[in-house]
Amino acid sequence: MGRIFVVELEGRSYRCKFCATHLALPIDLASRSFHCRRGKAYLFNKVVNITVGAMEERMMLSGMHTVADIFCCCCGQIVGWKYEAAHEKSQKYKEGKFVLERGRIVDEMDLSSGVFIDTHSGMSDAEDS
Repeated sequence: MGRIFVVELEGRSYRCKFCATHLALPIDLASRSFHCRRGKAYLFNKVVNITVGAMEERMMLSGMHTVADIFCCCCGQIVGWKYEAAHEKSQKYKEGKFVLERGRIVDEMDLSSGVFIDTHSGMSDAEDS
C-alpha cells in the first residue's frame, strides 16, 4: 500500500468524528436535508481525504441509485457515500456528489468545545432497509 497524503483545508471545515481528518468545507455544502440509516446527513459537491468503495445499486427513498460508500482515508471509518449514477431523471443532480453522515462528522467549531453534531442514531429516511 502507498503513502497517504492528507489535504489540510483552510478555514472552518467538517471533519471525521473518529480521527478529526479534514473532509469538506462549508462552501461545498449543497444540502442539509438528506437522511441515512443512522439519521441526518449533508450533501456536498466536493470532499477530500476519502477512499471510495465498490459501486453498488441501492434502492433509496428517492429511487434506485448507483452509489459507493466513502471512507476516511486516515482511520478507515465509513463516513457516507458517493452518488455515481441516478436512474431517475429528477435525481440526476446528485451524480458525482457526496453524502456525509452527520453522526460521523464534526464541525471544526465543535472540536474546540467538545460538542459533536447530532451524533445519536436515528431511523433511515434515505434508504430502504
